[in-house]
Amino acid sequence: MGWLSGWLRRRGPRDEAMPLYDAVVARARRPHWYLDGAVPDTLDGRFDMVAAVLAMVLLRLEQASDGTDASVRLTERFVDDMDAQVRQIGFGDMVVGKHVGKMMGMLGGRLGVYREGLAAPDDGVLDAALVRNLYRGTSPDPLALAHVRGALKALRRELDPLSVSELMEGRWA
Repeated sequence: MGWLSGWLRRRGPRDEAMPLYDAVVARARRPHWYLDGAVPDTLDGRFDMVAAVLAMVLLRLEQASDGTDASVRLTERFVDDMDAQVRQIGFGDMVVGKHVGKMMGMLGGRLGVYREGLAAPDDGVLDAALVRNLYRGTSPDPLALAHVRGALKALRRELDPLSVSELMEGRWA
């Protein structure tokens, strides 16, 4: 077992994204999302908030000429975390891949609609995406929605001046 535990502890390329991924999760766990933003503080709600913050970071990385490698490593770290979370819930090996694949599809869909929403001239596109993804189709109080929209847009702007190396170090959290 000694060689196996050493092998499991060996750091690989995806570990380089750990500070950034930790910053994403820390930002997504901030209470204001769940209190002021009325995002459900449930397993699904926490996943949705991690996916929203992760999407803002991935959208920033896709704009950087040197962001592709960081984006891949960050996404791999997300997959590793989701795999571990699904296993912790109690899903067996036979269905873990299916659930993680579904989560990756959900992340990809969110990237697309959040990209469109941030680029739209008004907030209607982003609001619709947030209602669909964070609130599972049930419109929250308009002030809660405005809070989440504003905080995500502020986060996206906050990431713009940071270099890929600063992001990878998780300095923005």
